[in-house]
Amino acid sequence: MLEDLFIPNEEKIILDLHDMQEDEARYYLEKAIDTAEPKIKEIVVVHGYRKGQIILNMVRKEFKHKKIERKEIPFNKGITLIYLKQ
Repeated sequence: MLEDLFIPNEEKIILDLHDMQEDEARYYLEKAIDTAEPKIKEIVVVHGYRKGQIILNMVRKEFKHKKIERKEIPFNKGITLIYLKQ
């Protein structure tokens, strides 16, 4: 797990979902996963947490995808880390 802290930038995607509606955020998250190149190991989903929790809950609790290996919640409450199967 410690090695995940050092994933190079070229092996991750940062996806900002701020100010989106739930359906729109779900669409972009699914598209990011579906179109991610094979070298991509991690998607950093920036959803925030102070303006409501709809997107946060969708990403952390409801969203499922066959390419997701696991999700992690770091100390920063406004992001979720999604690790993809290799």
